[in-house]
Amino acid sequence: MTERGSLIYIVDDDLSVCRALSLLLKSHGFRVETFPRAAAFLAFPRPKVPSCLVLDVQLPDIDGLVLQDILATRHFNLPIIFITGHGNIPMSVKAIKAGAVDFLPKPFTPKQLLNALTLAIAKNKTENKDQTEIDKIKRRVLTLSPREKEVLHFVAKGLLNKEIAYKLGTVLQTIKVHRSRVMKKMQAKTVTELIQLAQKVGLAAPKP
Repeated sequence: MTERGSLIYIVDDDLSVCRALSLLLKSHGFRVETFPRAAAFLAFPRPKVPSCLVLDVQLPDIDGLVLQDILATRHFNLPIIFITGHGNIPMSVKAIKAGAVDFLPKPFTPKQLLNALTLAIAKNKTENKDQTEIDKIKRRVLTLSPREKEVLHFVAKGLLNKEIAYKLGTVLQTIKVHRSRVMKKMQAKTVTELIQLAQKVGLAAPKP
C-alpha cells in the first residue's frame, strides 16, 4: 500500500535509473523529483508534505553517506532509502545506524522499493505530526514571562509550590498565581500534562 501524493526525491547520477524509478513511482501515485547531483537536491525547496529520499551512495559531488550527515546536521526530517551497485555490509550498517530506512543493493525489485517506501512515508508522517506538536508547545512557551518560565522549569523538575517559592525567594501565594498562569498559557489541565509538555520540548528530563 502506497501513500498517494507523497513526494519522493531521487538522487542518482544515472539518468536511466532516475527515469525508470520515476515511471515506477508515478504509476503508483507518488509525486517524484529527480536530481543527478546532491547539491541540486540540497538547493531544491522542499514542501512540507510526506516525503522520502531515494539516494544513491556514490555520487559525483557529495557521497550519499556524507549527504545523510548533512541532512541530519541541518535537521531535515526526511527518511532515506539508499540504493547502490557498490555497497557492502559496513556501509549498509553505517547508513542504518545513522537512521536510514533501508539499504537496497542494485538490482532490486519494484516490490522491495515500494515496501521500503511505505515504511518510510509512514515514518515521515509520524515524525511530521510529532514535530508539529512540538512547534505548538514551543510557541506556548514563548508566551510565558521570564518568571513563569522559571516556575515551569521547577514544576517540571517535580518541585512543590513551597519549594519553588523558597528557590525563587518569594511567597507561596505568588508561586500559586504564576503556576496558574503557566497552566493556562501552556493549555495543560493537570500538572502531569504540564510536565509531559515540558519534556517534549526538552525543558525536563523524561522519567526513566
